[in-house]
Amino acid sequence: MHMRLRRSTPGLPAVAATLLLLVASLVGSAIPAAATRAAAAAATPAAPAAEPWWRHAVIYEIYPRSFQDSNGDGTGDLNGIAQRLDYLQQLGVDAIWIAPIYPSAQVDFGYDITDYDAVDPMFGTLADFDRLLGEARRRHIRVILDMVLNHTSDQHPWFLDAARSGDSRYHDFYVWTAGKLDAAGHRAPPNNWVSLFGGSAWEFVPAVGEFYYHRFYRQQPDLNWRNPEVERAMFAAMRFWLERGVAGFRLDAVTELFEDAKLRDAPPLGGTNAQGDPNLSDIYTKNLPEVHDVMRRLRAMMDTYAGERVLIGETYLANTTDLDAWYGGARHDELQLPMDTLVGLGNRLDADTFRRRLLESQTELHHSQPLLVFDNHDNVRSWDRFGDGVHDAQIARIVAALLLTAPATALLYQGQEIGQRTATPTRVEDVRDPLGIRGWPRDKGRDGERTPMQWDGSNAQAGFSTTPHTWLPVTADYRSVNVQSEAADPESLLNWYRRLIALRRNNRALREGRMVMLDTANASVLSYARVSTDGETVIVSLNMSPQPQTPSLDLAQAGLRSSHPRTLLSSPGPLPHGDAKGPVSLPPYAVWIAELR
Repeated sequence: MHMRLRRSTPGLPAVAATLLLLVASLVGSAIPAAATRAAAAAATPAAPAAEPWWRHAVIYEIYPRSFQDSNGDGTGDLNGIAQRLDYLQQLGVDAIWIAPIYPSAQVDFGYDITDYDAVDPMFGTLADFDRLLGEARRRHIRVILDMVLNHTSDQHPWFLDAARSGDSRYHDFYVWTAGKLDAAGHRAPPNNWVSLFGGSAWEFVPAVGEFYYHRFYRQQPDLNWRNPEVERAMFAAMRFWLERGVAGFRLDAVTELFEDAKLRDAPPLGGTNAQGDPNLSDIYTKNLPEVHDVMRRLRAMMDTYAGERVLIGETYLANTTDLDAWYGGARHDELQLPMDTLVGLGNRLDADTFRRRLLESQTELHHSQPLLVFDNHDNVRSWDRFGDGVHDAQIARIVAALLLTAPATALLYQGQEIGQRTATPTRVEDVRDPLGIRGWPRDKGRDGERTPMQWDGSNAQAGFSTTPHTWLPVTADYRSVNVQSEAADPESLLNWYRRLIALRRNNRALREGRMVMLDTANASVLSYARVSTDGETVIVSLNMSPQPQTPSLDLAQAGLRSSHPRTLLSSPGPLPHGDAKGPVSLPPYAVWIAELR
């Protein structure tokens, strides 16, 4: 890729920009790309200064390989996403995050990028992307792209040049070392670091007589963020898409950008991981303080664009205090939405754990907005993580209610809203994910949560494709678990999500109210109130146990006015005494959402 360093394009007047975008959407690439990018940047809808659009948004992750195949090749694409925008609008989402669509060697299914300024032909063209952007904008849906800052593909032109000679212009774009000599006098890696995807984190290149570092696959060499040229080049790549009109970026593996400059050995933790490597501390390879300087500069660059562009972080961290640093703490000058994976990516439906984590998100983030996530393309689906095999459908409604009524921005993953299950391969021969191939059987990879979206029962591909040879097989339950059948069923999980999203959008307390925990000693039921500034109050009570429960909702003790509750939503079915003045009895795995009148 030719490295292009860009400056922000001055905006056009808003009316002219909007007209230019409309014409661009009709004629595709006939309008010069630079003019289209400038128009897109100027025409991005401006959110009120006090409440940026992302603060109460529902963001929907799309794994493009598996969302909708428009051309019958078995792989999803950009035009397929465009075909399903009406569905996303009806669901009520505010933005879509699309996993990488850039040209890639496809070792890690798009997360090994060979060109940051283009679209991989398997997904379409830049013209297809621009049309998708325009169609989404007309439906008031913003588009967020995945951006991989930590590493490139080893087939990226930068690395191909870097690996030819130590004198290459791009050699210092990556992390290199001569290593050390072992006891036999042979060249060896400089330390004991291992790749998260198995084996040593160091790969020797005879042509230059050095090792390069790779936190992930060996085909994903880490960029050297201590080199200012790397920052300039990567910021330029992001400007390319910002000037086309994207609403922001989800930053992949952003906690891994820096490594210990002294390359010290990682302390061992004991035991081995799924790949058979020793478990090591990541103290020298993750969450180093230097990354926050980069994030502040990145945020400052993003803030030069109109339309409240947003930075979302893939932030798997040990505690909420670490998460606070990614917002910039009290300065609020880094990421707007680092993912709070502590709340939603656990494995136990436990009221005490959720209560503790939610309280932390309200008290330890300097009033920053949490971003809750229960499902994504890297984790077993919440249906399977929290389900007990008997009450899975009821538990899925609890997960949805918690995600959409807590005071946080909400992130959905395609298929979550219809109860799509994890389809873990049963034979190593069927595994596509290299992580599962290497880690089998202890780690079976991530294919199970990446299977095609189930749209209808029209064919054996669930309406995802017209070919039987889809890149991953459709799960066997597609005839009953699909959008078409659930849309027609008022009591389906899909319609439960739709009602929750609509309630969240239209109810002031759920949209902007503070959270007050209720019945805090109850180990079975999570209950809280959302209270708006004018006193409008909504009660949420979630029974996370297989036994009936009667929570103690002492509103007066919590400083709330005690009044007659009116049920807004409940599951399973109407709850007895839901509108009564007295205690509410919750069936097993019940949801009760009520407003105080």
